[in-house]
Amino acid sequence: MKLLENKIAVITGAGRGLGRAHALYFAEQGAKVIVNDVKEMEGEYLADRVVKEIVSTGGEAESNYEDVSSFNGAQRIIEQAIDAFGGLDILVNNAGILRDRMIFNMTEKEFDEVINVHLKGTFNCTRHACAYWRERFKKGDHRGGSIVNTTSEAGMQGNIGQSNYAPAKSGIATMTIVVAREMKKYNVNCNCISPLARTELALSSPPVAEVMKLIPAKPNFDPLDPSNASPLVAFLASDKGRRITGKVFRIIGGKIDLYKTWEIESTIEKDGRWEPDELEHVLAKLLEDKTRQEQTDLKQGLEKILKP
Repeated sequence: MKLLENKIAVITGAGRGLGRAHALYFAEQGAKVIVNDVKEMEGEYLADRVVKEIVSTGGEAESNYEDVSSFNGAQRIIEQAIDAFGGLDILVNNAGILRDRMIFNMTEKEFDEVINVHLKGTFNCTRHACAYWRERFKKGDHRGGSIVNTTSEAGMQGNIGQSNYAPAKSGIATMTIVVAREMKKYNVNCNCISPLARTELALSSPPVAEVMKLIPAKPNFDPLDPSNASPLVAFLASDKGRRITGKVFRIIGGKIDLYKTWEIESTIEKDGRWEPDELEHVLAKLLEDKTRQEQTDLKQGLEKILKP
């Protein structure tokens, strides 16, 4: 039996890049897929191209062109899965755009567009999917569901020129933890991936493109192929991955890392209120320790990535 046999999935932003790879892999693993994407190219929706690929190999899929940043549009995406295939088992929130610019040049429109697609779009689709699963659970159907969200290195660690994209992605990671806790009693798990892959979106961001240059190709394996992330997404969305919830994973090629949430690095305490002249020394000590640790972590991280 295939990993996602007879599962019904919605994948947003699935016209190209990571979303397309997920849609093709999900169909290969037996899922029926709603391929969502608003983008057109040469007079044709990208979603339609992916659906044609899936159908040509015997899979089941339908196109959807709704904008995830619309609350009502997101509801129509979820409703299409229910109407077309009889329900919903999996939601993969992948849709995204970039509007990179330094903070002093960024416009309100550029900030809002990115927040609306990434953060609000993830909320919109998740909200409607969870409402459906909760109602189904209350009626005695305890199958539950699975959500896999998409964050990024920028969201977890920050990135120059992305004061819109980075907080949106960071918010998605935090939302993942919250939704996992809220939906656990309804048998719904929610996880998040932070993939690094050679996509049109990633290559359009100079800092990300520079990082990718540091990752060498290997014989018979391209570590930046978008399809490398799809088996992890599929597993987290499958019945086998149902016990895993509230986690954020980074995946680069064949390397999977588990992120921790914010944690206290070090502490200095006194019995009473700090005075400004004391804080100069105290904060210098804290920051000095942090800088040393960051340098060590960076060196170790690069050694792992560049290791033959």
